[in-house]
Amino acid sequence: MIRNDTVVLDAKWGDVNGDGTPDQVYLTGNLTEDMTSSFVQNIQLTVMDGRSGARYTSQLKYNAGYNARLFLGDFTGERVDDILVSIDSGGSGAFTYNYIYSFMQNVFYELYNNEWFYEAYSDASVFYEDNYKVRIVNRSLQKEFLLDISLRDPSYLSDLYDLNGKLKKTVEGSVLGVSGAYPIDLQGESVFEIWPFQRVIGLYNADALGYLQTPLSWNSTTSKFIPMYQWASVNGNDTN
Repeated sequence: MIRNDTVVLDAKWGDVNGDGTPDQVYLTGNLTEDMTSSFVQNIQLTVMDGRSGARYTSQLKYNAGYNARLFLGDFTGERVDDILVSIDSGGSGAFTYNYIYSFMQNVFYELYNNEWFYEAYSDASVFYEDNYKVRIVNRSLQKEFLLDISLRDPSYLSDLYDLNGKLKKTVEGSVLGVSGAYPIDLQGESVFEIWPFQRVIGLYNADALGYLQTPLSWNSTTSKFIPMYQWASVNGNDTN
């Protein structure tokens, strides 16, 4: 039974244990005493076996935040739904907590979380260069990107560059943690990839330079998600 002080945050139906019968998957949590806040604590993932009615619960490492939600889909190619949990952290960092679980034979097995992705594939640096350029170097994936920031606000550029486009001093930015990880079927095979986005910032947190996007596909040999490729994307400027 769900306790009186617990609310259901999201619920989905799908065969997640592989027995051919749809199961109910839901997230529960506790609201704070401030009833004007949508912040939720003690978020738990529960599966009710559609055949037996038995309930199974998994504890999330980061189990508090906003807008907790579910997505069911096949990420491994086994033709059984896996479970994607997404929670917004709130705050200026705009980070998310994302987990993918397999529940084959009624056993939770974590396939993905953002912390693992960041540690494995985010050894990256951001360098400002002369002539209004910013270079992103991701040593984890041996990728390099060059951004043109010449269309930024003149006052922003004048703080960094002299009249000849030379940097006044060494300046570095940062690649932040995951600010969203989204399911997408890029290969049209009814098997989903997970697509993490990371904000690239310059002088301060609100100084967004763009995003690194790294779609990951499941590798059955290593039993891990591996990068398909990586893109750097920027917001377009309004034309005059």
